[in-house]
Amino acid sequence: MTARRLAPCLLATWVLVSMVALTPSAPRAAEAATPVVATCELEGVVDSGSGAYLADCVRRAEAMEASALLVRLDTPGGSLEATRTIVRAFLGASVPVLVWVGPSGARAGSAGVFITLASNLAAMAPGTHIGAAHPVVGPAGEDPEAVGGAQRARKLENDTVAFAESIARQRGRNAEWAASAVRDSVSVPADTARQLRVVEQVASSEAEFLDQAQGHTVRLANGDSVRLSTAGARLEALSPSASQRVVHALAHPSLVYLLFLMAALGLLVELAHPGGLVPGLMGAVALVLALVASSALPVHAGALLLLLLGAGLIFAELFVTSGLLGAAGVVLLALGGLFLVDRFDPGWFVDRSFRVSWAWVVPTTAVLGGAAAYVVWRSAQTRRLPQRGGDAGLVGEKGTTVAPVSPEGGEVFVHGEHWRATAPSPIRRGAQVVVRRVEGLTLFVDEVKT
Repeated sequence: MTARRLAPCLLATWVLVSMVALTPSAPRAAEAATPVVATCELEGVVDSGSGAYLADCVRRAEAMEASALLVRLDTPGGSLEATRTIVRAFLGASVPVLVWVGPSGARAGSAGVFITLASNLAAMAPGTHIGAAHPVVGPAGEDPEAVGGAQRARKLENDTVAFAESIARQRGRNAEWAASAVRDSVSVPADTARQLRVVEQVASSEAEFLDQAQGHTVRLANGDSVRLSTAGARLEALSPSASQRVVHALAHPSLVYLLFLMAALGLLVELAHPGGLVPGLMGAVALVLALVASSALPVHAGALLLLLLGAGLIFAELFVTSGLLGAAGVVLLALGGLFLVDRFDPGWFVDRSFRVSWAWVVPTTAVLGGAAAYVVWRSAQTRRLPQRGGDAGLVGEKGTTVAPVSPEGGEVFVHGEHWRATAPSPIRRGAQVVVRRVEGLTLFVDEVKT
């Protein structure tokens, strides 16, 4: 009787336990069925930091077995070596790589062309453009044949054209347009890029691009064909490391310009006034950061000399106060900022806008010029003031006799100090006197009649 009553209880308990165990499996199964797309972004110049970051994103996406890697791109171009690192990572990836040039107003300029061409599937937001991948641009925007010699320019151009065409052919894109983007700096908007088979889609957002990519078949580096499953995917953002973030953040011409100025002025102030510590420490830190940033940028050595010379002239104005040194220093600082980026460096592919902007140069030179003018004005005012130091500064000062003063001697208290004094006629103790002249450590005084 007891066994018959116990059996239904055990059956009911087993059913309840099974229901509890099976209930959470549905969400887990649904979560497992949802495709995962790893995401990263490249905004700004292509430098060693961003190059290492994107290559690392490919490895991390492969390790997490993501359905695809989505890269949001907005760049004026950058280092050729960093670009090659990214292209090698994209072409050798075992995970589909998708590139979206966006949002609206973004660009895939110069080196960004090669990165976009190296993706398995690419899209652009409305209002974006791609192109202008000419290898070398001179200081004033001249063709390299007019600046560096026809043979060298032709060699650089042909090498870059071959690089672009090989990427485009491997990804099944328009190799002729890729060559024209290098030879003629051709740049096209999103709609035209899709028509020319430079990109496959025009999408206003990343989500729209992933919906459009659903069902597309792409070929990976190992030869396998993969059918994309990206619609409604769960996005997994891949963040850069601290070192990659710092290098990329410092790789901006205007920031390098300000860091070198801070370093030069801080160190010069410390040399002129040893022991201040704060100016020297700030200058040393700024110099280290400037050197780290310049390693990721094509910095012109001549521009650095102009910056140092300009800072030195402004500092010399503190002692000479002629006005000319300060004006010359401000002009040299402005020229150093304008020529800071070496646009003739063959290892870089950047738009013409990649430089220290006037929005940074003009305020900086205006502030420094105003400071130099203020120093000159204050120095002129100081020269017109009577001398307060030395023997000449004591003449005309008034004091009090500490002991009676006569032609043979005495003692007075003048300018906060006790002095030996003489007078042409005897003066009583406690009388007010005025200094007429100074000889050595003796004051010649007269009594002030009240």
